[in-house]
Amino acid sequence: MNSPTARRILISGASIAGPALAYWLVRYGFEVTVVEKAAQLRGGGYAIDIRGTARDVAGRMGLLPRLQRLHVDTRQITFLHPDGSVLTRLRPEALTGGAEGLDLEVRRGDLADCLYELVEDEVEFLFNDSIAVLDDRGDRVEVTFGSGVRRTFDLVIGADGLHSNTRGLAFGPEERYHRYLGFCFAGFTLPDDLGLRHEGVLWNEPGRAAALYAHDPGEPIHGFLVFARDEPPFAAFRSPRAQRDLVASAFPDTRWEIPRLVAAMRAADDLFFDVVSQIHMPAWSTGRVALVGDAAHATSFMSGQGSSVSLVAAYVLAGELATHTDHAAAFAAYEKTVRPFAEQNQALATEGGGVVAPRTRRQLDARNALLRTQTTLPSSAEGGAATTALTLPGYEHALTR
Repeated sequence: MNSPTARRILISGASIAGPALAYWLVRYGFEVTVVEKAAQLRGGGYAIDIRGTARDVAGRMGLLPRLQRLHVDTRQITFLHPDGSVLTRLRPEALTGGAEGLDLEVRRGDLADCLYELVEDEVEFLFNDSIAVLDDRGDRVEVTFGSGVRRTFDLVIGADGLHSNTRGLAFGPEERYHRYLGFCFAGFTLPDDLGLRHEGVLWNEPGRAAALYAHDPGEPIHGFLVFARDEPPFAAFRSPRAQRDLVASAFPDTRWEIPRLVAAMRAADDLFFDVVSQIHMPAWSTGRVALVGDAAHATSFMSGQGSSVSLVAAYVLAGELATHTDHAAAFAAYEKTVRPFAEQNQALATEGGGVVAPRTRRQLDARNALLRTQTTLPSSAEGGAATTALTLPGYEHALTR
């Protein structure tokens, strides 16, 4: 094994990519600190997919048995006409190109809990704090936290999501890298008054979608309201009330369950509002700072691959850092390996809204015609190919535990 000179690593972000990266770095003998702006891990959340190459990563982490127990097992997706009548019902794999019986679907919070529990006794976690100042001195990075504490690290890795603070400090404003896909969305939970279980329901009008996803009986269900908008609503990000008003104004409908969804959105204490966007960067590292997960290559939720790509990228980044003596060479090897995979998965999301929210009447009619006549959508083949497009490198020789 090579002996990397960079041993002390700070990771910003404790969602998916951050703890996954920490797990592998510890296995290679690194000293790892994770800083997270939230006061604690965020539990629950909507379901995310782990498929293809990412499932192999989970297997190498020993997580498969637990994730299989946590699998929410969505069994069908029902597409509705605007009046609420059924257009068609399909298995999820017909849309994603996944493999029935192999793909895993777990709540985002459950995956975060699993990753955290793997490393909580081996990694230093700093909750309720964040990086305020990064000073890359060439041979080290001087970090000042929001709490006022100052620390020195060999490397800093930003794993802090689409709106990465680390990226802003090291690479400049988000606007340089943010690619808006033309949609906004609101996610929230609400009571299951429809008796749904292990299924999703999707309602569409051109440029708008409303969805319900249910897991086990008796649990709250997840609601989503998605709508097209030419420009990102930057002003709404400063005000939760403005977010709720904006979403409600996009759904004046009285059909199906739309009024109930809008009312639940307004009352929800777990509302998550954001734009549907991707991050495209010319490079994922600068000096002694690098990015991983959505901070580097967000695919957007319309791809269904954000968490999977994050798991794969974290595995590769840690392995390359363990097998190179020079961090710059490690960062270059990591990007060379992961970038084609990330870009292929980014391509699964389209500005036209794809299957989830076709933007125009013509696009919606074309999608509906396919749904009426096909049991598997043509786009599912692209999805299946993208999820398995990377064969994991082997770094076993670098493991120290």
